[in-house]
Amino acid sequence: MQANFRKNYYGYLFIAPFIIGFLIFGLYPVYDTVYLSFTDTTIMSPNSAQWVGLKNFERLFADDFFMRAVRNTWLIWLLNFIPQIGVALLVSVWFTSTRLKIKGVGVWRTLFYMPNLLMPASVAALFFALFSFYGPINQFMVKSGFLPEAMHYLQNTTVTRGLVVFIQWWMWFGQTVIIVMAGMTAISTSLYEAAMVDGASAWQMFSRITMPLLKPILIYIFVTSLVGGMQMFDIPYMLTDGRGSPAYSIMTNNILMYSKFSSSKGHIGAASSVGVLVFIMTTVIALGIFYFLRDRDSQ
Repeated sequence: MQANFRKNYYGYLFIAPFIIGFLIFGLYPVYDTVYLSFTDTTIMSPNSAQWVGLKNFERLFADDFFMRAVRNTWLIWLLNFIPQIGVALLVSVWFTSTRLKIKGVGVWRTLFYMPNLLMPASVAALFFALFSFYGPINQFMVKSGFLPEAMHYLQNTTVTRGLVVFIQWWMWFGQTVIIVMAGMTAISTSLYEAAMVDGASAWQMFSRITMPLLKPILIYIFVTSLVGGMQMFDIPYMLTDGRGSPAYSIMTNNILMYSKFSSSKGHIGAASSVGVLVFIMTTVIALGIFYFLRDRDSQ
C-alpha cells in the first residue's frame, strides 16, 4: 500500500506543473473575462468598476459594428476554409493514389507547408508593401499596360477582403494537406483492393471508404480551423489601418474587441463581452460539428 501511494504521489507531482499552468494561464483568464463582461471596468478606473449585468451585451447587439464584425469574420473564414479543405482533399487523393504514383511527394508537401512557418504579421506587411499605391504590383500593372494608372488596391473592398482570404488560405492549406494525407495513409489498402474487386469506381471508393474513415480527422480540422478563424486579428489588422478598412469590410471580432479595449476610455468590460460572445458562438458551432460528423454507427 505504501509503495502504491508513493507511485501515485510522484505521478501527481509530475502533472502538477501542467495543472497549475492551466489554472493560472488558461482557466483563470476565461473566468476573469466572463466576470469583466458584466462590469463597466475601464483601464483608468479598475477599482471603481460596477456590476452592470447584461448591459454590455445589450449594447453589443444594438451595435451595427458588432453584427458587421460577426458577418465579416464568418464570411472571411468560410471563403478561405471551403477551398482550403477542398484543395487539401484533392491534393491528398493525388499524392496517396497508387495509380498516379506522383514523384517527389515529400518535396511538394514541404513546399505547401512552408508558408505556415512564416509569421502572419510579416506576411501581412509583405502583402501591404506589394499592393500599396507605389508598390511592385502597381508598377508592373502600369508598365505592362494592364492599367492606365496606379490603383488604390487597399482602398477597394473586394480586393482587400480577397487578399485576407487568400493569405489565410495560402498560409494554412499546407498544414491541412499534411493532416489529411496522414489520415488517408492510415486507411488499410485492403479495403480499396476489396472495393476494386467488387467493381467500385474511384468516386465510390472515395465517398464510401475514404470520407467515412476520415471523419475523426475532419472533425479535428473543422474545429481547429473554426477556432482560428474566429480569432482572426493580425492579418486584417496589419493589412490596412487597423480598423478593418476599407468600409470596415475586414473588421473581425478580435479587431472590434481590440478597438474597444484601446479606445480613449479603454472599456475592458465591453471588450470582454465581445470575447464572451465569440467564445459562446465558437463553442456552439464546434458542438454542432461534433454532432453532425459523429460516427452514427456506434450510437
